[in-house]
Amino acid sequence: MTRRKWIQAIAALALGAASAQAQTLDKVSFATNWVAEPEHGGFYQALADGTYRKYGLDVTIVQGGPNVNNRLLLPVGKIDFYLSANLLQAFDAVEQNIPTITVAAMFQKDPQVFLVHPDQGVEKFEDLKNLTLFISKEGIAGYFQWMKRDLGFSEDKVKPYTFNPQPFLADKKSAMQGYVTSEPYAVEKQAHFKPKIFLLADHGFNTYSTLIETRRDLVEKNPDLVQRFVDASIIGWTNYIYGDNKAANALIKKHNPEMTDELMAYSVARMKEYGIVDSGDSLKLGVGAMTDARIADFFDKMVRAGVVKAGTDFRKAYTLRFINKGVGNDLRPKK
Repeated sequence: MTRRKWIQAIAALALGAASAQAQTLDKVSFATNWVAEPEHGGFYQALADGTYRKYGLDVTIVQGGPNVNNRLLLPVGKIDFYLSANLLQAFDAVEQNIPTITVAAMFQKDPQVFLVHPDQGVEKFEDLKNLTLFISKEGIAGYFQWMKRDLGFSEDKVKPYTFNPQPFLADKKSAMQGYVTSEPYAVEKQAHFKPKIFLLADHGFNTYSTLIETRRDLVEKNPDLVQRFVDASIIGWTNYIYGDNKAANALIKKHNPEMTDELMAYSVARMKEYGIVDSGDSLKLGVGAMTDARIADFFDKMVRAGVVKAGTDFRKAYTLRFINKGVGNDLRPKK
């Protein structure tokens, strides 16, 4: 064999090996519940930096949006994984006998907050009882029922929140719902003042958030695939929060051109400041952690509030099989 033919043969073998390796990647579709944003950052990180590929996954992220309900695609097999907002959706799936299950929680704290005007004598969460509260229909049906039952808030103080901050800005004796990662930033930019922030998670609304849901049959038939997606997503989130997230943010902006660098930097900073992704149990068990005790406690609160039926077998809503293994703990900055 001539030297030239030998080199060509080696190149062909290398190309064949690369093609074979590419073919071994499992195609996975993961749908979010909104357009691309920093609150999805860890998933984009795992896609952008090759973590999913390292775990043998060819992942497609399917964006949500105001007129899109990606959650409907999960039980019928159109997608493999879904980003769910909080545990209430998981409990509802059990009540409705929908064959889905939560396998990880990327947020230890729900990012839901109330924003209030500064210098209005509002120092404690209970002081919100004296204000007009702008709350969405979903919020009234969910967390506000807990606020009424356990904390003594009155629905007489509630006005509809239409995702327009103007009524809140016009009324200094009001509070507006929002996410700690976005609405405070919008108020600062638009009204040029820094609102006070009350994170519901720090006052007893202890649902997990940004959950990974999948189908029960996928857990039963292909647990290895589920484990690899969960592990890679955990590493993605750890790197997004603590590492170089430029590639992930560039991909977010590609999917959602309205996103800005300034807002993304603000969002990541708030996630760190408030321990949204990494706090409590996750500091030892790893990002994505959940515990039976905390889910049971949240379920009991929602039953008392009349949001969830007492007879719901909430243990069917989730599994701890794929988490709490310390994955990614070595990627945190050394203190």
